Amino acid sequence: MAAAVRAGLWHRGVISATRRGSHSSTALKPQYDAVIIGAGHNGLIASAYLQKGGLKTAVLERRHVLGGAAVSEEIIPGFHFSRASYLLSLLRPHIYQDLELKKHGLKVYMRDPYSFTPMLEDGVRGRPPPSLTLGADLAKTQQEIGKFSEKDAKVYPDFLSYLERLACAIHPLLDAPPVDIPGLTQGSLRKKISALSSLKPLVKSGLKLEKNIPDFYELVTAPVMKVLNRWFESEPLRATLATDSVIGANTSPNNPGSGYVLLHHVMGELEKEKGAWGYVEGGMGGVSQSIAHSARSLGADIFTNRDVEQVLIGQDGSAKGVVLTDGTEVHSKVVLSNATPYITFKQLTPQDALPEAFIKSVDQIDYTSPVTKINVAVDKLPNFLAAPNSADGKPGPHHQCSIHLNCESVEVLEEAYREGQQGRPSSRPMIEMTIPSVLDPTLAPPGCHVVSLFIQFTPYLLEGRRAWTDQDRERFADTAFDWVERYAPGFKKSIVGKDILTPADLERVFGLTGGNIFHGSMSLDQLYLARPLPSVADYRTPVKRLYLCGSGSHPGGGVMGAAGWNSALKVLADFKRL
Repeated sequence: MAAAVRAGLWHRGVISATRRGSHSSTALKPQYDAVIIGAGHNGLIASAYLQKGGLKTAVLERRHVLGGAAVSEEIIPGFHFSRASYLLSLLRPHIYQDLELKKHGLKVYMRDPYSFTPMLEDGVRGRPPPSLTLGADLAKTQQEIGKFSEKDAKVYPDFLSYLERLACAIHPLLDAPPVDIPGLTQGSLRKKISALSSLKPLVKSGLKLEKNIPDFYELVTAPVMKVLNRWFESEPLRATLATDSVIGANTSPNNPGSGYVLLHHVMGELEKEKGAWGYVEGGMGGVSQSIAHSARSLGADIFTNRDVEQVLIGQDGSAKGVVLTDGTEVHSKVVLSNATPYITFKQLTPQDALPEAFIKSVDQIDYTSPVTKINVAVDKLPNFLAAPNSADGKPGPHHQCSIHLNCESVEVLEEAYREGQQGRPSSRPMIEMTIPSVLDPTLAPPGCHVVSLFIQFTPYLLEGRRAWTDQDRERFADTAFDWVERYAPGFKKSIVGKDILTPADLERVFGLTGGNIFHGSMSLDQLYLARPLPSVADYRTPVKRLYLCGSGSHPGGGVMGAAGWNSALKVLADFKRL
């Protein structure tokens, strides 16, 4: 089998897992109530809710595959990858239920345990090196933590309760637009009274927090290590938890605001399990396909290979539709952009339709990304020194986890961050490794596996000035593979193919400005009332009838569907007044 795979003889006849059924059999009409630019998950969700609200909606996707960054692609024959986004958690529960996503094909494999941190240090008396495994079984998790610190094991349940209290308080803010500051401060008394309802989510969050408001404020503003050092003493546990404070973000655990990134990654829910993350059957394209199927069942028209060149602006200065790169015009009463704010305002919107001061503000949005994603096809299961494979070769519990490599200590993470800030790819990068095929057999040929390596820290430009060459990509991939090899000898020989996506490649392929997976930094100055800018935090833009609906708006990247839901509600409310 391995020889056949290496020779490229294994082929299922499908270029992309999400191409099946991705093309609409409906012809593109010249007129719609709403046109959505981009079929990422937020755009698809917005289309479903607009259709439910009675607006005939079209979604136009430039690529051949639906889903934006949540796609599955067969980039190596026989191997189906979640090419960018690779885990599901932050899909809002009410969207999951409203759109009946399970009925429309969404299947999720839950992970337990969910975190595995192997060490490189030698074992004692011939035993494997130490490792730390975290899972839903609290007693087992405490036993694991107790290998490094009995004190940490004892307080760990209290720490989880602390995080859950703070995370639950954010939920009302996720499922509603930010406070309507213009409505509260401008216009008639009637308008101001009406805008008072926008305060309800904020009040709900405050009531949920109660006496925990100081703890919440500290966590979202402080370096996460200030909090973790107070709770724990063992380095492997602190470093493992600290990875969630920097994942996808160009920051370090010792930087202010990293605490919010940690909270952002633990406030999700999957199958009613708080903070859980899982694998979607068929890859992340499976969730996008289920949303698309739901939207189509409601009457939405969804098209691939439709590249929007520009938003059409009428004589009154409002959006009137879009024009495609082939010259086709599609007219509509409203336009929603699922693209990043930068692409929306700097590339798709005519510049003379926007105030000069606003354009300057758009230029200041931070899209810095430290991420390189490498998708790897292997012909055998990785075998970790810290948890050797069984004689029968079947996956162990640790194989289904997020596997944290080069995470033995916070200092290792810090050094990787420092190198990245100097314009150099980290020589000992932080690696989050996942092997979804151990739970989902549809992803790879029998005996083979797909491996995702989510790696930090890598700059968009090398030394701050030079674009990545193919040689640079290969060199960095070799660095990453060398580190994986140290934890799992034989990994490099098992590789049958790879797909390397630096920040610049993530931008080129997926339209992620700067390669930023969140559509913009999740720093405190770009959240809530300031996401992406204070003047457009309510999804409306300076161009009347043009709206944002992507992750660049509140509540940001990773919170799957919330921006699409919130923007659709805003459009439906405004549409009544058109």
